[in-house]
Amino acid sequence: MEDIYKNLLEVVDRKNILRDEPMKKHTSFKIGGNAEFFIRINSVEELKHVLQIASKNKINVTVVGNGTNLLVRDGGIKGFVIKLELKDFKIKKSLNNILVTVESGMSLSTLSNISIKEEIEGLEFLCGIPGTVGGAVRMNAGAHGKEIKDVVIKTRYMTFDGKIKTLNLEDHKFSYRNSIFSKLNVIILDTTFKLKRGQKENIENTIKEYLSFRKEHQPLEYPNAGSTFKRVNNYITAKLIDDCGLKGYRIGDAEVSQKHAGFIINRGNATADDVIKLTEFVKKEIKSKYNIDIELELIVLGDEK
Repeated sequence: MEDIYKNLLEVVDRKNILRDEPMKKHTSFKIGGNAEFFIRINSVEELKHVLQIASKNKINVTVVGNGTNLLVRDGGIKGFVIKLELKDFKIKKSLNNILVTVESGMSLSTLSNISIKEEIEGLEFLCGIPGTVGGAVRMNAGAHGKEIKDVVIKTRYMTFDGKIKTLNLEDHKFSYRNSIFSKLNVIILDTTFKLKRGQKENIENTIKEYLSFRKEHQPLEYPNAGSTFKRVNNYITAKLIDDCGLKGYRIGDAEVSQKHAGFIINRGNATADDVIKLTEFVKKEIKSKYNIDIELELIVLGDEK
């Protein structure tokens, strides 16, 4: 792997290439084994060159955002783990609409702050979601009755052979917490949103309200990866878990949150194995009591120890 490292140094700054990097440093769960190479990418050209190195050497590539919907197994991730640090944005205003193009590495909280400053309405629902634009598009992130699909116009992405392509709205195939990007083996570069003018005070008040709701109802005081399970048809999954009496149930240091049953939290030293065993137990209990199959919203990556 020394030759690979030397090749990377030719295209990426040394400080942005981390070897045997603990993924618990890069996930909101604070859990995970080591990445063989953790690479921060600061330009589209850098990304293209790193993908060329990976392709030439048959190295596996995993792309992550802020790691807020992610569980990395205890054995870590082989190959390259790429984190896009692409965070630029452009605003194009017309009489009736505002088009905002945002690179995939920008956090949703930063995007919310920009919307306040620029008096742009339509992104308020994203304010409390602790991920990036790229992750939000991939997962069709949503809150407060709204989803990313409601505001997307188009998305640019790069294929693993370095080609840049564009998807229009209808080609995203958005569904609940899903999009075409869950199936396509590509890397989102930027997304354009269609929004409208708003009043700064109204936007700010809505964001404050949403953040207050999140703080009151979600276990933000413990490391977690957001909602652990997807909604099932007309059932509220968290209520099913609560009705099974599973709030507070623990395996190791992984626990079904006592504040919100839809969250599994890390009490301090949970392993990925603890979390996986707990999710399997919860799924089994729901199936046994209600004959309902629930699925993970959480993305699980990496190797078992």
